Parts: sequence; C-alpha cells; structure tokens
Amino acid sequence: MFGLADCNNFYVSCERVFNPSLEGKPVIVLSNNDGCVISRSEEAKKLGIKMGEPLFKIRDLINKENVSVYSSNFALYGDMSKRVMDTLRDTVPNIEIYSVDEAFLDLRGMNIPDLKKFGEKLSCKVKKNTGIPISVGISKTKTLAKIAARVAKKTPSENGCKVLQDQEMIVSALKNCKAGDIWGIGRKLSSFLGGNRIITAYDLINTPGEWVKKRLTITGYRTWRELRGESCILFEEMPSGKKQICTSRTFPREISQRDDLNKAFAFFVSNCAEKLRSQKSVCREIILFLLTNVYKDSSPEYYSSISVHLETPADSTIVLMKKVSPSLGKIFREGYNYKKGGVILSEISQKNETSGDLFSPYESNLHSTLMGCVDEINVKYGKGSILHASQGERFRTGSTRLSRKFTTDWADIITVKV
Repeated sequence: MFGLADCNNFYVSCERVFNPSLEGKPVIVLSNNDGCVISRSEEAKKLGIKMGEPLFKIRDLINKENVSVYSSNFALYGDMSKRVMDTLRDTVPNIEIYSVDEAFLDLRGMNIPDLKKFGEKLSCKVKKNTGIPISVGISKTKTLAKIAARVAKKTPSENGCKVLQDQEMIVSALKNCKAGDIWGIGRKLSSFLGGNRIITAYDLINTPGEWVKKRLTITGYRTWRELRGESCILFEEMPSGKKQICTSRTFPREISQRDDLNKAFAFFVSNCAEKLRSQKSVCREIILFLLTNVYKDSSPEYYSSISVHLETPADSTIVLMKKVSPSLGKIFREGYNYKKGGVILSEISQKNETSGDLFSPYESNLHSTLMGCVDEINVKYGKGSILHASQGERFRTGSTRLSRKFTTDWADIITVKV
C-alpha cells in the first residue's frame, strides 16, 4: 500500500500557524512582487477567488470581503515544509518528497491493522507537531493514493484520511474523479480525453488498453494501469535532480533601462547556479526571456527569448554570468517597459558523470572551490551575504505584505506574553 500526505492550503496554513486569528477567515498568499494568487483558504475559494488571478483584478472583492492578503514568505514555508517531512519520516520507513507540500509514503511491509485509523493518527500527529493540517490518502498505487488524498481534502467527514482499498470504494472514487484531476493528466490531455467521451477516471479505466497506449503514449498507459490497481510507478526515496532550473520574477516596477535589467538577470542566473550546485549538477544551455506587461493595453507589447549553448558544462556563477549579459543585449529593445524576465538552465547532467574539457577557458577546480566557499558563507550568514559584483545591491522584490520569518531569523522569532 502507498500513502500520500498533502498539506491543506499550505502557504495559508503556514501563515495561520503564527497568526491564529486568521482561522475561519478568507486568506490569500501572493506570488513574487505581489502579482498573482498562489494559495487560498477555503473561505477565499468560496468567494470565487481563483488560483493565479492577478491581484489588481480582485482588489474590490478583497476590500469588500475583508480578505487578509500576504506576500509569499518562502523562507518560512520551506522551513515549515521540512518540519512536516521530518514528522512523516518519524512515522513511516520511507517517504518520497513530491513537492513542498506533498510526500508519498511507502507503507509496504508495515503491519497496519487499521489503515483508516493509521492515517487519521498521522494527520493529527503532523497537526500537533507543526500546526499544519494535512490530508492523507492510502491505496494500492501512487495514482490511487493521490485520488484518495483529494477525497480526504474535499470531505471533512473523512477526518483527514481516505482509504481506497476495496474495489467498490475505488470504483466510486473513480466515478467522481474528473479525468483532468488525475495525476499526470494535464489540461491539453484532459481536453483530448473529453473529445473522446472520457470524462471521468472510471471512463478511462474502461477504455481498451491498446487505445490508451497508442493515443496517450507509455506515460498515459502507465497511469491507466495504476488506476486499475497495478503499481507501476516506482517509489523514489532520493528524488532525482531537476532537468531544468528556472528563476523568474515579475518586476516591482516596469524596467526600461538596460543597466537595471542587467542587475535583475545577474540575480536570476546567480540563483539558478546556486540551485544547480545544490544538486551537484552542471548545465550546457542557458535560456533567457523578457516580456512587457500583458495586462497593460496602453503600452506596446514585446516578448523575446534566446538560447545560449555552453561548450563546456558548468555550474559556476562566474562562467554563466559571462554568457548572460551579452545575450541579454541581443533580446533587449529600446522603447519598451519590461515587466517580467527570467533565466532557465537546461541540458542538466550530474557533475561527477560529466567529462571535462582540456581546452576549457576556465579552471574547473578553482571555480568549484570558490563557489563552494560562497555557498557555504551564504548558508551560514544568510542568502545574499556574498553577491557577484554585477548584481549591484541585493535584488529586492515588491513584497509589501510579508510576514516575519518566525522560524529562520532570530530577529523575527515569535514573542510570547505570559
């Protein structure tokens, strides 16, 4: 059996842990620079606030309904996620962290007389240890466990856990699960299935396997098998490194000057390189993109991107930075007000599996040592303690509604009155 632990409205729940007065009230959390909604409380959902909705479109609703609005506090959310995952590790032999607020649980080999009670106790334990409410789904496969967790989240009477074990309960859940809500079925594929009268997960499992394999490829066929109770998606205790790493931002204000964009993109590539080194990888390609405000009809629109190939795979901020500045110049156009930009690192491979280049223009070992020292100092004394000179001062986002870093900064530690 497999389980899935899914934190409920995670970013909002993190804010509520340190501000209990938010319980029962509509709350939303915004993306970088307070651009769009990325987390909503159940109360906010009932008001019709949609995921990804721009803040400026719902200001009147926020004021009318007294919605509490927070900037994204990723330092706090990351630490709270770690606490949730540590509690899960203390309870089950192995977990596979799927995202910041989700983890699969390997229940194989465990002697659990009552799976329902086990899941309910796990939900209570996480809530007690961290303050974060979670929904637990348990079933024969990872895909069915995802569906079970969704049922648990949508049904308060399930008391934090849904078990899909006998066939009758599985069939009932599949009939109530839209095809687009199945793990691994995206929007485009969902539309294709709808065009073929496959509306629910139950419709999908009753579709011939040969048709599924031919039309949905091997990935869709694997999902089809999982929905039928055949476990075929491997459990990964150690998640593999990312195949692409991206840092992008919506700027707090529109930028028209090249120098300001240089500083922003220097931050983007520095952040990407740090993530690249953290998973002991190197990249061979850098992609830059730049665009104007798509919501501003009065200004001319512009979007452009460029791909840069590296002769030698690298993880050094210095090496990557030298490629970014001239490449940015090729897509920058005078006369436009830019609202968003970003850097993507791709063609990523493990550093210890990548051969070097005798004719490389930089000394890899020296760069590795230098970057290792920079990363160590930034971990010890705080992110951004050491910056590349081209970044200028630390890049700041327009987060005007940021809560305190209660668990990661001594200056913001919670105070208790007794």
